[in-house]
This record gives sequence, structure tokens and C-alpha cells, in this order.
Amino acid sequence: MSKIKFGWHMPSFAVDNSSGATLVRQMANVLTKIQSTFDTAWMDDHVQPWAQFVPRETDVLECTTTIAHLATAFPQIRFGSMVMCQSYRKAGLTAKMAANLQLVTGGRFILGLGAGWMEEEYRAYNYEFPKASTRIAQLDETIQIVRQLWTQSPANFEGEYYHLKNAYCHPKPDPIPPIMVGGGGEKLTLRVVAKHADWWNFHQNSPETYAHKLNVLRSHCEAVGRDFNDIVKTYGAEVVAIAETEAEARRIAEATPYSDNYPIIGTPDQVAEQLRPYIELGVEHIIVRCVDFPSTAGIELFAQAVIPQLSN
Repeated sequence: MSKIKFGWHMPSFAVDNSSGATLVRQMANVLTKIQSTFDTAWMDDHVQPWAQFVPRETDVLECTTTIAHLATAFPQIRFGSMVMCQSYRKAGLTAKMAANLQLVTGGRFILGLGAGWMEEEYRAYNYEFPKASTRIAQLDETIQIVRQLWTQSPANFEGEYYHLKNAYCHPKPDPIPPIMVGGGGEKLTLRVVAKHADWWNFHQNSPETYAHKLNVLRSHCEAVGRDFNDIVKTYGAEVVAIAETEAEARRIAEATPYSDNYPIIGTPDQVAEQLRPYIELGVEHIIVRCVDFPSTAGIELFAQAVIPQLSN
């Protein structure tokens, strides 16, 4: 197995209602602390906040432009979208934006794509919100279009939902960015992963559930003639509350609105033990969101005391 790598899931909005400008500075502060130990940094693709967590007027940072800004300042880190909603930009524009991000980051962009799920956000911004099976079929076509634009000139595509006619995308991305698909739907989404993804992300679930999803993915790979081992498996630990004592870690977890989403809570040793089963299942990249942000205490403790344990 290749050496386990780690990523930081950056916030697109602040639960303490900080301004967007403040949030950018806070993220840069974290990246300064972790740039020598973390391999990747990731950002959500949302245009307004989740109403159950923060007021609707809360500043929200756009994914691709924020990545472009931060990647310039932190050349040691690869940046990715977690994950870009295929509905929010035409497939051709997604390909062009990703190719340009690959250019300006010096080849450090990972294109994470998903079918889209947040109906309230769709409705607010006047995006059509078809049924899930349609959105997943659109995701499938989006990935095909992206790859064609990255590799062909001109590119042509005639799908059920999306089309290209004599389309050009230059400069071509070099190297071709990995495409990561997020999601765990067993009938449709994992089949898209098997057909098209270089990386796969699944988050906020138990090792037992992750193992089951791996078995489903393996079956889809066999059905489409794909080598299961060619896909990089990632796990998103969306709620990590870590401190020197378990009591303090639990206090941090209780203070965050995210704490009910299969949290990872405890001392460094306890956090390492909770994450180790995913590595044993074959996860190659763990992406964490430490919920004491904007403090850097949790992410620094993770870097200093958890990563060395899991890297050995």
C-alpha cells in the first residue's frame, strides 16, 4: 500500500459568522501551520450557507476562485474541490475552469465532482433540480465532456442532457488533473465512480459502511472492466474534535453544529485508533475537518500527534 496522505477540508463559510475576508485570512493561517505535513486542501462548492447551521446572510466563499487565490500562496499543497456540483456550471465551462486552475496552480488541482444535492440552493439560484437519477446521469455526461475537452481538439459530444460541437479547450491541462467523484449511492453513483473516477470520496460513515461501499464499488468495477485498484480511495472525516484530553475534545464536539455526523472525538491516540480501520480497508487519503476552526490547535495537534502514528 502507498503511504497514507492527509488533506484539510477548508470551510466555505464560518459558523461564527466571520466575514469572507476574515475567513480567507483564517484559512491562510491554518495552511501556514500545516503546509509541511498535509498533502491537500479542499473546498466545498456552495453559493449560500446551510440554513440549519448559520444565518442565510453569512458570507460564503466560491470554490474555484478561492482555490486559485490560496494555491498561489501555498505551492507545497495540492488543492481540490469537495465537490463541484455538476449542475452549477455547464460541463464545458467546468472543463475550461479546471484546465485553467491546473495551469495557474502549476499542476496541483484535483477536480472533485458530484451530482448535486442541496435543493434549497438550487431553487434559490434558479437551477433546475431534477430527480437524483437524472442528476447522476448528468454527472456521468459531465465527466465524459470534461475528459474530451482535455484531450481532443475539437471535442464533440452528443448526450441526453449535454452536448458539445467543435469545442476547443486550450491550453490543455498538463498533467491531466485527477477527477474525484464524491458519493456512495450504490446503484448509480458508484457505477459512475467505476466508469470514470480517478479518485473516490465517501465521508461521515462507519468503517463497516465504508467496507460495504468498497464491495459495491468492486462489483461495479468488475462489471465495467475497470481495475478496482486504479481508483484512489479517500475518506472524509468531516467532524474531528481533538484535544489533549478526551473531556476537552468532547466539549469541542458539543459546541459545533456538525457533531452528530459520525464524529471522530478524543485525544490523539483515540483519534488515530478511530481512523486506523479506514486505512486497513485500503483508504489512501484521509481528509479532515477540525471543528475548533478558526483555532489552529486541533489541526496542529492532529499534524503533530496523529499523522505520525498513521503514517507508520
